[in-house]
Amino acid sequence: MSRILPLIFQNLTFLFGIGFLAPLIAQVLERTVSSIGGTPWPLAIGLLVGGGWGAIAQKTGRWV
Repeated sequence: MSRILPLIFQNLTFLFGIGFLAPLIAQVLERTVSSIGGTPWPLAIGLLVGGGWGAIAQKTGRWV
């Protein structure tokens, strides 16, 4: 546990991008485009955007 906890805190921005931003982006896509209900690609797009944004924030140290 003492090894895992520092790793979680070091990668918290990336985990926020994957865990919060990705589902949020997927839900926004599903609500705005009505014909994609039930398809898996909004989550894939959300994971790409949220994970990419979180990785960039992890590397640069800022979100904007």
